[in-house]
Amino acid sequence: MRFLFVGDSQTVGRAGDYTWRYRMWQHLCSSFPVPCEIVGPRSGLYDAGADAAVSTDYADPGFPAAARRHLAGWGEGWLHMAPVIRETVAVHRPDVLLVALGLIDLGFYTDSARTAGNARRFIAGARAGAPGVRMVLLPVVPNVRARTDAAFAAECDRFNELLAKAVADLDEPSSPILLASPPESYDLDTDTYDGTHPGPSGEHKLAAAFATAMRQAWGLGGPYEVVRS
Repeated sequence: MRFLFVGDSQTVGRAGDYTWRYRMWQHLCSSFPVPCEIVGPRSGLYDAGADAAVSTDYADPGFPAAARRHLAGWGEGWLHMAPVIRETVAVHRPDVLLVALGLIDLGFYTDSARTAGNARRFIAGARAGAPGVRMVLLPVVPNVRARTDAAFAAECDRFNELLAKAVADLDEPSSPILLASPPESYDLDTDTYDGTHPGPSGEHKLAAAFATAMRQAWGLGGPYEVVRS
């Protein structure tokens, strides 16, 4: 089974991070009954000095090169991924997309309605590239800005409502879509290192959200278990 991670800075990670992709890879290796492969056109972490995802400095140097693949970018959201997902899916042939997008869109680019429109375009593009592809979408987990910016917090809530509606509207047996439940206990002070980007505990919680959705809805994999690094 082939998996493609799609996301923004929370997914690509920066130099020195483990990333929730790494935690998910551990889960796939330990609990799936069939061999799993990570696919995608990119593999680097964000390097602030280069202002690009070119770093290979993962916290675990033993993270296999093939498992580092992804389609994620620092500062990229639904707006950026919708135009490229069709070709990416057609070339890399994932069976399942694990998607965590929206925070950067709402913070810098588009309001909730336009962001939801881009999410729908992304879904259509993915299916155009691979008609039977499955998708697991994570709602936006608001960052520290939502504590002091009521309008931004409201847009995050509104987008999550619209994303849930899109999933309800577009889910179909031949290409199922799941809406993962955001982590209930996600604490910005302890689960992130800057109020936005996940630290080790946050990485596990994000990975667990995807793992739980696939296990409960599709019977894929076992319960998520934290693997200590």
